[in-house]
Amino acid sequence: MAEIVRFGVSLDKDLLTEFDSKIAEEGYETRSKAVGDLLKKYIIEKDFASGGNVAGAITILYDHHNKDLLASLLDIQHDYHDAVISIQHIHLDHDNCLEILAVRGNSNSIKKLYTSLKTMKGIKHTSVNITGTK
Repeated sequence: MAEIVRFGVSLDKDLLTEFDSKIAEEGYETRSKAVGDLLKKYIIEKDFASGGNVAGAITILYDHHNKDLLASLLDIQHDYHDAVISIQHIHLDHDNCLEILAVRGNSNSIKKLYTSLKTMKGIKHTSVNITGTK
């Protein structure tokens, strides 16, 4: 377990009141947990923006009847085999499939993979959710 360090922060009273209200709505029991989560999010976003190592998921929604699209999806996933560590394929209905790609590695590579997928003709929607590797 990591060592806990206490530190002080000075904030505008109205900002702190609003913060306390928002974190209470989300179910946080302490400011410390909420501030810690915000700091982690900030660090992960900076790592993703600067080429650091990250992990996360890319989701893809598409019509499975488009056979050319399926072949292209597989080709791209194989091109990024170092970053794609797992794939889950879900049949949503007769026409639509959802794929969730678990990814890990350098954020520049993951951004290129994400861009390659989201710009493909036939993809209905793509999103990326990045979390830390630590």
